[in-house]
Amino acid sequence: MSQVRWFAYPLAAVLLMAVSPALAQLPDQSGSGAGGPEIRAQISPRRSTMLASELPGKIDDLTVREGERFKEGQKLVGFDCAAHRARLNKATAQQQAARKSYEVNSRLDKLGSVSTMELEAAAAMLSAAEAETAMMRIMVERCVVTAPFPGRVAELKVRRYEFVSEGKDLMEILDDRELEVEMIVPSRWLVWLTPGNHFKLLIEETSRTYTAEVTRLSARIDPVSQSIKVFGKVVNRQDDLLAGMSGRAVFAVPN
Repeated sequence: MSQVRWFAYPLAAVLLMAVSPALAQLPDQSGSGAGGPEIRAQISPRRSTMLASELPGKIDDLTVREGERFKEGQKLVGFDCAAHRARLNKATAQQQAARKSYEVNSRLDKLGSVSTMELEAAAAMLSAAEAETAMMRIMVERCVVTAPFPGRVAELKVRRYEFVSEGKDLMEILDDRELEVEMIVPSRWLVWLTPGNHFKLLIEETSRTYTAEVTRLSARIDPVSQSIKVFGKVVNRQDDLLAGMSGRAVFAVPN
């Protein structure tokens, strides 16, 4: 019997160590301070993305640096596009020639001087030339990467004059005008936590306290950690807040 207990204790320790870290961080409401239950919170942007290259080529223009602001539609990255423009010019010339051929065959068809097969072949050549021109025009447009929304450059992944492959990450951008608060709270809080609840947000980087409001709840509860993601916003816009800042969210449980 003593041998059975000797093996049981290490097994229990292993199981405890395997518990989800997220669950271990969730505070027990009964142990909350006088200000009410609290949880870790982080500031994150509502809109952020990683811009990637849609074609292989050499970067010949990089208009922004890390941390700089930009406007929606502003040019951020430019590629050496000489080869693509040459292909577009060639496709445009071939399209013009195909159109002339089709127009001539159309007039001859009215006079009964051309066969139906020749007219259909001319029409097919024109359609192919138009498709080639459209494809080349898209490639030329992809030589310039523009901002999908106003914001700031969070991280640059490339440098000017660097040759990149298709799909290469260029820069990470975010919209810092619309920041939100992200929290992972115990699912048992849902008996009183609903959108519209106000809470105090204590940010460590600024050493300030802000008034915030719950805006929405995640659509799913994590069954392992019995937690749910909650989103909120600072009631009044604060220019000193940056994405990535963190702190504590202190709630007041409604009566």
